[in-house]
Parts: sequence; C-alpha cells; structure tokens
Amino acid sequence: MRKQLSTLTESGISWWNEMRPNQRQSLRQFNHRSAGFTLLEVLVALVIVGTALGASLRAIGSLTQNSSDLRASMMATWSAENRLAQVRLAREWPALGQRRFDCAQGELQLACEENVFATPNPFFRRVEVSVFDMQDAGDTQNAGRRIIKLAQVVPNAQ
Repeated sequence: MRKQLSTLTESGISWWNEMRPNQRQSLRQFNHRSAGFTLLEVLVALVIVGTALGASLRAIGSLTQNSSDLRASMMATWSAENRLAQVRLAREWPALGQRRFDCAQGELQLACEENVFATPNPFFRRVEVSVFDMQDAGDTQNAGRRIIKLAQVVPNAQ
C-alpha cells in the first residue's frame, strides 16, 4: 500500500516537474481567477433574485386579494339565497316595490336590496335580491359595490 501511495505521489510530482515554468504560472493564474465571483457578477445575481422575489410577493398579494373577494362573493350569495328561500318557504306573496335591509354574514357587513316586479302572468311575481358590500358605505341607504344579484319567480299561494 505504501509503495502504491509513494508511486502516486512521485508520479504527481513528476507531472508537475515536467511542466515548463510558464505553463505552471498560467495554471496558477487560472486557478486564482476562478476562485470567486467578481463584483459585477454578484450584483447581476442580486438584481435577478430581487426581481424574482418582487414578482413572487406581487403574486402572493394578488392571491390574497382574490381569496377575500371570493369569500365575500360566497357570503353574498348565501345572503341572497337565504332571502329567496325565506320567500319560497313562507309562501309569501311579496308586495310590489323595493325594500332594503341588512344581511350581514359573520364580520362581513352586507346590505340586501329586494325588488319585486309584476310578471305578464298575474299569478306570478319576480323577486330580485341584490347584495351590496357595506364596508366602505356608512349605511344601508348609500349602498356600496354590488356583489351579486339573484332572481326567482314566486307563485301566488292562493
């Protein structure tokens, strides 16, 4: 084993010794230059990483906003469906016209607007329920952004 190790060491040294001095110098300079990154390379890498992180943060922010909009839409749909189900189950014959009322869901402040229209058939009425976001608006009279609008035709129970 020692003989093999000494042979390897001797062959390695002989290889180095057989090189001309200018070849050894260029090999040393090559190894020295490839030891690290230049300042320019580091700055370019930082710009690339910074751009990627900025794009990632924008995408995450967009997903968060979409999630809250989807949640508000789902809650508004539930509010409108609740009112239409209430009309259907109570077998109400709603009066023609418009009325507004609060229909909050959880911490989400919503306002519902119910419009009742006559139909060509006098035994039916069309009920439309619109749900508005009241986060920015102060009261139910100044409705904010409409989130959803559902409609249904109800028969006269008589």
